[in-house]
Amino acid sequence: MASKSPDSNVKTALRVIEIIEIFAREAKPLALSEIARHLGAPVSSCLALLRTLTSQGYLYEAGRRQGYYPTGRLLAMAQRISRADPILERVLPSLEELRDTTSETVVLGKLDPDNRVVYLEVLASPHPISYVGVAGSQRDIHANSLGKALLSTMDEQERFKLLSAKPLQKYNDRTLITPKAVEADVQASLERGWFANLGESMNDVGAIAWPVKVSGNAYAISIAGPLYRIEVDIEDKAKKLRAACRFIEQSF
Repeated sequence: MASKSPDSNVKTALRVIEIIEIFAREAKPLALSEIARHLGAPVSSCLALLRTLTSQGYLYEAGRRQGYYPTGRLLAMAQRISRADPILERVLPSLEELRDTTSETVVLGKLDPDNRVVYLEVLASPHPISYVGVAGSQRDIHANSLGKALLSTMDEQERFKLLSAKPLQKYNDRTLITPKAVEADVQASLERGWFANLGESMNDVGAIAWPVKVSGNAYAISIAGPLYRIEVDIEDKAKKLRAACRFIEQSF
């Protein structure tokens, strides 16, 4: 039998990830036809994937004609991976303390290979009304407090090249959409001691961030929540944020 092409292998891997995300979004058992519809893929190819995942213990059939659903193996594997994360293991106590002292959502982020911000960890606020983020989410670098903090770790020429590579998406009237405007904001943020996204991507959501170097790599931490709460005592929140970043850097 001929081996699959690299493109085919990539597509298959993507399909598996999409299946996991569909179950996370729908939160219920799904029939083969429903999964195929969500994927926009032929039933035959979906059936082969589902049978493979079932044989490996990641899915089970809830009952005759009741559809498929993930087993606990997926969660167990994810928890094992998370517990062994060499970075998160050491920064998590500081992130938890920052979340507890500010009562807002705390996010650890980094740039991915496409120069988008990826959320590595999200610690939810205890408030019923709060910013809800998900680990693995990706955000545009120019309209995100973490993104601006990470931009500050580059030299000016590198920032300009990155920001000029493609048009910067406008989310609303507050979004900075030119490299010059973003550069000015980065410089002002360095002087005041915090990087901000005050309604630039979502009207009623605000966040402040600061960069942190871990094992020679650039990360950033943000405090996010409803705009009206983030803007209250913002300097005090920024002070706690910078203290957490300094502690993390010193611990490494």
